[in-house]
Amino acid sequence: MSNVLFIWALIILFILQPDVAHEGAISGIQLFTHALLPYLLPYIILTQWLLKMPSKQGTSQWSRYIKAYVLGSFGGFPVGAVTVSEMKKNGEISAAESCLLVASCHAPGPMFIIGFVGNELFGSTTIGWKLLLAIHLANIVFFLLAMSLVGSRHQQPSVPVIPQQHKTSPLLRSIKDSSSVILLVATTVIFFSSLGNVLSHSISSIITVDMGVTKTLLLAVFEMTSGVQSATEHFADDAIYPMLIAAILSINGMSIHMQVMTIARSAGIRILPYVFARVWNTLLVPILFIWIY
Repeated sequence: MSNVLFIWALIILFILQPDVAHEGAISGIQLFTHALLPYLLPYIILTQWLLKMPSKQGTSQWSRYIKAYVLGSFGGFPVGAVTVSEMKKNGEISAAESCLLVASCHAPGPMFIIGFVGNELFGSTTIGWKLLLAIHLANIVFFLLAMSLVGSRHQQPSVPVIPQQHKTSPLLRSIKDSSSVILLVATTVIFFSSLGNVLSHSISSIITVDMGVTKTLLLAVFEMTSGVQSATEHFADDAIYPMLIAAILSINGMSIHMQVMTIARSAGIRILPYVFARVWNTLLVPILFIWIY
């Protein structure tokens, strides 16, 4: 019942503020078409294509982990979830391994961090590299700790890969599978950008709070890139700005979480380790970044 009331409340807010909702949706569309699609689509297609090629039998456990991390963590969200899900479906990793890898193979793309965040926001690609290093350090440490604590106890042999006959080529199948991922990303980015915009205007009109603070906090919760842009607009001159950017990038936002959870659940992957990893990163990445910074 509470969910129904919440949904109706949001519907009413959208009806009462069509211009604000429209502005947020337009912002989400521009964000997706200009900042996400050009980088995300080619990488997802290539990653899917590579994963659909016949894999060598008898590869070591850690070589599979490295493969998942390299392919999944350097393509931006939600390529990690796509990569790990495909590897689980192929029988390259077990169910327990896939849970930890989805949690760990999760990082913004280097082009986004170094080019957009580092060069455009901080004015230094070196700072972008340092932030990227902090994110990957947190991910790798989480994976190693999780494997040492629970991985070996719950690990099961991978399901043998059974070759399947496909009439279409791996490239065509990768393009087909990538289209559903891109549609999911576009839908969540546009929806949560619009929702964050509507809620920030509504709260600011009811409660006497700074619009910049409200908008940044809400957008950080709902849509990461919009939150980063809002933080830059309102807090670029503050001493807390570097840590704030690192925290927003670690929180990720509901848009990215919905993408990852949808992809992971479609492959039967538990998401609890992913939740723990996001809390871990939100606490650790800002500290590591300031230490390296």
